[in-house]
Amino acid sequence: MVEIYIDGASAGNPGPSGAGIFIKNEGQTETYSFPLGIMENHEAEYWALIKGLEICIQRNYSLVSFRTDSDLIFRSMEKEFVKNKKYAGLLEKALALSKQLDLFFIKWVPRSENKADSLSRKAILEN
Repeated sequence: MVEIYIDGASAGNPGPSGAGIFIKNEGQTETYSFPLGIMENHEAEYWALIKGLEICIQRNYSLVSFRTDSDLIFRSMEKEFVKNKKYAGLLEKALALSKQLDLFFIKWVPRSENKADSLSRKAILEN
């Protein structure tokens, strides 16, 4: 199973934002930092998830376990629901992508264990 750590960050809310993705697959690692432009932190978290899912689909990773320190992302993906309708379209996109995989898990981890945290902050600087 491929492990994918994701993180979104914003310098301000809204502000310059970035997504970080750390992938561990059979001992090999891949890292990604994506500048996202100006957006809110929660939007950046969703875009990190979406970018991570897109990478998995492109690379034919069909058995995946995502890790996030965002309680919003974890809960909305688990319940397939988000209270704030502002994020409904992003959730729908993430759910549609996750259903293209054979097996999708998502787990909440503390920020100190999120290997993508520094990658998302790096992406902010690339805006």
